[in-house]
Amino acid sequence: MKFGINTLLWTAAFDLDHLPLLAKIKSWGFDGVEVARFAFDGFPARLIREAAHNEGLEVTFCSALTGDVSLISDDPSIRDRARDFMKRGIETAAEIGSPVFVGPYLSPVGYLPGRRRTEDEWKRGVDELKALAPTLRAHDVTLAVEPLNRFETYVLNTAADAAKLCAEVHDPYIGILFDTFHSNIEDKHAGDAIRGLGQHVAHVHTCENDRGIPGTGNVEWTGVFAALRDTGYDDWCVIESFGSRVTEIAAAACIWRDLAPTVDSIASEGVAFLREAAGQAISTTAARAV
Repeated sequence: MKFGINTLLWTAAFDLDHLPLLAKIKSWGFDGVEVARFAFDGFPARLIREAAHNEGLEVTFCSALTGDVSLISDDPSIRDRARDFMKRGIETAAEIGSPVFVGPYLSPVGYLPGRRRTEDEWKRGVDELKALAPTLRAHDVTLAVEPLNRFETYVLNTAADAAKLCAEVHDPYIGILFDTFHSNIEDKHAGDAIRGLGQHVAHVHTCENDRGIPGTGNVEWTGVFAALRDTGYDDWCVIESFGSRVTEIAAAACIWRDLAPTVDSIASEGVAFLREAAGQAISTTAARAV
């Protein structure tokens, strides 16, 4: 298992000015950094890749659909813009050295029309994801689509629906980003949700139920790591939380208070807890096998 930290804890637009964060991230015991960007033009991906490599860190890459950019819109011009955004994001992921491009990619985050999704919207989503497969293959990048809780999207909320999406898209380069925060709201049991996704889990975001330090809330971490072990997942577990002083992210994620004594403590204390919890799950599984 590899552990990373998402840069949304400090900034919504990671850039060269934020490179001093990399040394701190490495010193806390992370294996990698997950760089978040919502615009790609002029982004110095290669320089950031080099800087991370020099610190001994691997890189993953995340983004999201925002505003009116949507893969499920009934307006072809909006879908065209969303498809172009996705392709540029995939290219940038490859450029920064990330094997994955992760995030909520069907409908804009926060768009809630006050109704259920329609069958046409679902079909458009499936078709648009399939259309991205050649770009993913060309750059050897896996797309990990993230289900969000019902207060952030109406399109994809549960692990069961995420498994259905993958079954219909049916492409090895398209999987699911499992996020403990969202699952804690939408799924009956995180472990069962992970087992239901099985090999479709392409990436994992770890966050406490209040977006605070992992291990200080009610997420059932033993069950999470046991299920990941049972399904054979042995890749990235990335802490994704948000700094309350990062204005645009705080507004989007409804962060109205400080989540920990310092934002750095979410990272430094969180990774220590997650390593221990993952280790215990592995030890327990090994003991049962004896």
